[in-house]
Amino acid sequence: MKLLFVVVIRLIDAIWQKMNNRTIEITSRFEKSWSDTEKIFDMLLENGFERLFPVRQFIIELKEKGENQNFRIGTSMYRLIFSRSIEHGLRDDQKQLMIDTLDKNDYQIVLRDGFKKYREYRIIDLNDIKLTKLLETLKGTLVD
Repeated sequence: MKLLFVVVIRLIDAIWQKMNNRTIEITSRFEKSWSDTEKIFDMLLENGFERLFPVRQFIIELKEKGENQNFRIGTSMYRLIFSRSIEHGLRDDQKQLMIDTLDKNDYQIVLRDGFKKYREYRIIDLNDIKLTKLLETLKGTLVD
């Protein structure tokens, strides 16, 4: 009985260690995506895309709140895209939240996957509750 207990404890410890290593790897990939995206936005700002300054500030604010451990971010041209994808690039079945800067303080936000738009809004402030709720919705999806 004692031997069985020791074996079970070791098995649980091994499983926990494997899960912990996976979590560390995922978090590391998410955080790297934020650093890479910050560099892209900094480059865009240096090259005359001043209208993206609020988006760059939004990235900083979310990072300070620890959201860089919950999302992968990236760009498509000057669009900011949030996902829960472990890998770079998105499959059609993976949800994404895209912020498209149309003009300074004029944004189109879309929660979608490759097949369907779930929500689409036009907002003037990145602290808009609609965007906050969409980020929370995306955060509730599985890391994939």
